[in-house]
Amino acid sequence: MAPPGDGAVELDALVKRYGTTTAVDGLTFRAERGAVTALLGPNGAGKTTTIEICEGFRRADGGTVRVLGLDPVRDARALKPRVGVMPQSGGVPGTVPAADFLKLVASFHATPLDTGALLERLGLTEHARTPFRRLSGGQQQRLSLAIALVGRPELVFLDEPTTGLDPQARHATWELVEELRASGVSVVLTTHHMDEAERLADRVVIVDHGRVVAEGSPAELTGAERQLRFRARPALGLDELLSALPAGSAAKESPAGHYLIEGDVRPELLATVTAWCASHGVLAEDLRIERRTLEDVFLELTGRELRS
Repeated sequence: MAPPGDGAVELDALVKRYGTTTAVDGLTFRAERGAVTALLGPNGAGKTTTIEICEGFRRADGGTVRVLGLDPVRDARALKPRVGVMPQSGGVPGTVPAADFLKLVASFHATPLDTGALLERLGLTEHARTPFRRLSGGQQQRLSLAIALVGRPELVFLDEPTTGLDPQARHATWELVEELRASGVSVVLTTHHMDEAERLADRVVIVDHGRVVAEGSPAELTGAERQLRFRARPALGLDELLSALPAGSAAKESPAGHYLIEGDVRPELLATVTAWCASHGVLAEDLRIERRTLEDVFLELTGRELRS
C-alpha cells in the first residue's frame, strides 16, 4: 500500500452531523490513485455527504480528509482544477444550451478535451443547442458526466452516474470509466447498481449508518464459493437431501420451491442433487451454478428492510 498522503482520497475518522443526526460517524477509508473505488450503502448511509465533503462542498465536523494529498476546503483553489465532479443533480442553469455550458466549463481549464468530440461520444450532439431543463433525465446525466471529464481531471467523483440511463448509455458510461482508469485517472463513484460496482470497481467500500461495514475487492467480498440453485415442487425434505450431500453442505428452501445448495460445488455434488431429484420423481428446473454476488453481500451486511 502507498504511504500516507499518497492516496487519491484518504479519510480518517470522518464525522459530519446535521443537528442531532450523525450522517457520517467515524468513517475511515482510502481510495488508491489510478483505481476505481465504489462507495456503496443504503439510502441515508452517508455516501453523498461523504462525497460532498471530499469535493469541498461541505465541511467535516471531525476527522481528516485528504484529496490528492490536499485539504479540499483549505486548498480548494489548487485542488479544483485537478478534480472532476458529477453530482446527483443540479449545477447547470436550466436555460443554458448544453454545448454552451460545456464550452464555458472547458474554458476554465488549461488543456480541456474537445467539447464537440465529448458530446458526440456521449450521444448529445443532436441536443447541443437544447437548454438543460429541456433535456431528458438521461441526457442531463450524460451532460453532467461530460462536465466532470472535460478538464482532463486526475480524480473524478461520480455520484450515481448511471441513474436514469438506458442500457446503451449505461454501458457507454461503463466504458468511459474503464478508459479513465486505463489512462491513470482515479475514480470514486457511488451507485445502487451492484453489477456496476462489481464490474468497474477495483475496491468496494460498503457503508451503513455513516460507518464502514466492509471493504475489499469485489472478489474478496464475494468469496470464491459457488452455489447451486434450482426450482422444484415445495417441501422436498431438506434433511433427506442434506444426508445425501457431501459433509459441510447447506441447503435452503423458499415456500415457492426455490432451492439453494451451498458448499463445495463440484460435478459430484451436481450429480448427487440431480440423481436425488430423479429418484423422487422431481424435475429440477432452472438449475444453475453461480457465485455469491456483491448484492448478496450487500444485503447480508445492511439488511433487507426498505430505507427512506
